[in-house]
Amino acid sequence: MALADLERDGHGYLVNLDTWDRDIATELAEEEGVNLTDESFKLIDFLREEYINNNANQPNERNMVKGLKDNWEGKLTTKELYTLFPKGPAKQAGKIAGLPETKRKGGY
Repeated sequence: MALADLERDGHGYLVNLDTWDRDIATELAEEEGVNLTDESFKLIDFLREEYINNNANQPNERNMVKGLKDNWEGKLTTKELYTLFPKGPAKQAGKIAGLPETKRKGGY
């Protein structure tokens, strides 16, 4: 299914997270002007795992770094997350991951 066929909210987030797949992520990333890498997908997969298997948890950047550091080449910092997702790893990566918009302050 193509992104154009999926229901989205007023900010462009997918309404149904089960309609997400990596092709949809790529289309969402293109809309956001983000080039997805293996590291990008590590964060995306982490966010989806946290949301789906941890009571709809949407971690902040500090907890992202903490959760991913053992599975990252080199030293992971919040700055690196912002390099991958310049408009904010919580909001922008979450959007590309097909998750609902986080209600946490910050982002765009």
